[in-house]
Amino acid sequence: MPQDENLAAVVSNVAQTAAQDIGSFIRTQREAAQVSVRQLAEKAGVSNPYLSQIERGLRKPSADVLQQIAKALRVSAEVLYVRAGILEPSDPSEVRDAIVTDTAITERQKQVLLDIYTSFCQQNEAVSEEPTTEPTADQPTTLEIQQHNETP
Repeated sequence: MPQDENLAAVVSNVAQTAAQDIGSFIRTQREAAQVSVRQLAEKAGVSNPYLSQIERGLRKPSADVLQQIAKALRVSAEVLYVRAGILEPSDPSEVRDAIVTDTAITERQKQVLLDIYTSFCQQNEAVSEEPTTEPTADQPTTLEIQQHNETP
C-alpha cells in the first residue's frame, strides 16, 4: 500500500505542476497582450475567479476552456494543449512556432497555414523516401521517353 500512496503523490504533484505551468503561461500571455484578468475572462466566457484560479495553478482547465482562452488571447490552442499536457509536443519547427505566435492572423488562418505547411513537409518526406534509380545505358531517361512520345 505505501507504493500506491507514493504513486498517488507523484501523480498529484505532476498534475499540480502542469496546472501551475499552464496557469503561469496563460498569465504571461495575458500580460503580454495587456489584458486584465477580468477582460480575458469575459472574452473567454469563463468567470473571473475561475480564470484567476487557473493562473495561480489551483485549477487545471479542460480542453474546451483552453480553446476559449486561446481564442481570446489569439494564440494557438495547440500551444496551450501542449503546455497543459493534453497533447504531446511536435517536432520543433521555427516555421510552426512563427505561425502559432503571430498575432496578425486569426486562429483559422493559423490552422490553414499549419495544415499547408504540414502537407508540404509530408510530401517532401515521401519524395525523399522513394527509391531513386539512376538510368543505365540501356534504360531511357524520362526526358527521352517524353521526346519519343512527342515525335510523330
